[in-house]
Amino acid sequence: MEKNDLQVEIPSVLKQSSCQNIRGFDCVDCENGNDLNPLGNTTSDKESNEESVASSENTKSDREGIVIDIPSMTSLSSLSLSLPSSPSGLHIGQTKLVVHPEKCKNTNQNNSLNLNPQLATQKQYRSLPILLAERTGRKLVHSDTVRDSRFDPFKTWSGKLERKISNLRGKPTQEEDLEAGGTNKHEIEEAPGVDRYFDALEGPELDILRATEVSVLPEDEKWPFLLRFPVNAFGMCLGVSSQAILWKTLNTSPVMSFLHISPMPNLILWWASLVLMVLVSFVYLLKIVFYFEAVKREYDHPVRVNFFFAPWIACLFLTLGVPPSIAVNLQPFIWYILMAPILLLELKIYGQWISNGQRRLSKVANPSNHLSIVGNFVGALLGANMGLKEGPIFFFAVGLAHYMVLFVTLYQRLPTNETLPKELHPVFFLFVAAPSVACMAWAKIQGDFDYGAKIPYFIALFLYMSLAVRVNFFRGFRFSLSWWAYTFPMTGASIATITYTMAVTNIVTRSLSLCLSAISTFTVSTLLVYTIIHAFVLRDLFPNDISIAITKKKPKFRKMLAQFRSSSSDSKDFDSSIAKGLEF
Repeated sequence: MEKNDLQVEIPSVLKQSSCQNIRGFDCVDCENGNDLNPLGNTTSDKESNEESVASSENTKSDREGIVIDIPSMTSLSSLSLSLPSSPSGLHIGQTKLVVHPEKCKNTNQNNSLNLNPQLATQKQYRSLPILLAERTGRKLVHSDTVRDSRFDPFKTWSGKLERKISNLRGKPTQEEDLEAGGTNKHEIEEAPGVDRYFDALEGPELDILRATEVSVLPEDEKWPFLLRFPVNAFGMCLGVSSQAILWKTLNTSPVMSFLHISPMPNLILWWASLVLMVLVSFVYLLKIVFYFEAVKREYDHPVRVNFFFAPWIACLFLTLGVPPSIAVNLQPFIWYILMAPILLLELKIYGQWISNGQRRLSKVANPSNHLSIVGNFVGALLGANMGLKEGPIFFFAVGLAHYMVLFVTLYQRLPTNETLPKELHPVFFLFVAAPSVACMAWAKIQGDFDYGAKIPYFIALFLYMSLAVRVNFFRGFRFSLSWWAYTFPMTGASIATITYTMAVTNIVTRSLSLCLSAISTFTVSTLLVYTIIHAFVLRDLFPNDISIAITKKKPKFRKMLAQFRSSSSDSKDFDSSIAKGLEF
């Protein structure tokens, strides 16, 4: 075979780059056919020649050299893509290329390529360097550093805070905009109005997505933990801390001395509730820092907004349930610190009930609103225990006025009450919370369990019995973390009964106190078992919080979506495909 037949024209891109500067580029010695700088490390010409000569003596009989003449030119930056040398299956060692710029110039003046006759008929594959643009505000981002931006609408400042923290750590997580002045669509997207929550969600807690709606976040994959951590997690703190008060009352009440209750349960429960409160508060504080937009959506939620009272009520419970071995008399300034945020929240929420058309009480009234009422009575009870007078009476009056309005509104079941379920639900136990705590607060303010205290107590006892006899109607509901918030009304009724027994002592009142206390403890223990099972066995204690992932506007094709969901079992794939084409 003649030499001219083996000459192959060198691609122009190879003439513009010096392959010695490219890491991993195929290089061979022009004379000896040995590897030169295979790892891309620069060496001197003398060292390269010595290594090439020594290696050629051992490998000359096994392989033949391939010569490439490439002018010595330099580019700013380059990237090499290594491709298979040949589809024939020949080993890469037989086709390695080595570049020796000086000797290539002397050996091959015509930019020709001398090939092994064995490879002459094979198709040639070359590693082509890719010239990169200069660093003028653009970055080359690898696939492992590209950040998932689907959750940006729920992050603080639409993800700006996360990007700033990552940049400070020297680990950028998102590529810069390719065009100057580019605007992220997540930054201009607004949160849905209150009417959208009623249109898109259903259920007594407004946590179930309607069949005609789609979520702005993927429903078939797990979201970040902080995004799935709801504000109603503080319900666990309410349930455990109220149990600490119950066991403290059983230990210190003279009418229950026949039980010989040790102070140890109160001490254990109080420390457990304190640790739980700190843990939940810390996690939710992280959510406020990194997912503030999601917190805002929870605050706009007609039901979730009431759970923002829960952490402060739990702190009041912790103060009331502090064991005598830790503290007996607490300073009044604690009461002022804890009641200040409750007062601010009430000014906002109660003002919306009166003046705001979208959030008027006749429309947003639901049993969870009792959480915004019961804080007044718990604060009044704590203030009276500390010896305060005017402050407890003030909050008792505010709570009593709004409780009567809320009680009547919920009983009427106006057509605008879209959140009231037709069936019974554990949320209805919140009806018992306010009158139970109110009777104890008034008795502490007056110094006696008189008629003013007995009236709310009997109201609470009647509501408790009316719900207890219909316990079968509470079956069939899926477990929710917010159920913890519905246990403290039962505990409150137990404590109120013990307080009533101190005023009216007989076998009936003592038996009733013992019975209600046992029911309350059993309920909390059962919820604890369910919580452990869902947390560590089923691992679904914190599912995707669909209630905050609704769209700003009604989705298109609502009727078609509802029909498909009702007839097809593979609705998740359909929803995800439809969601991509929606304009939010």
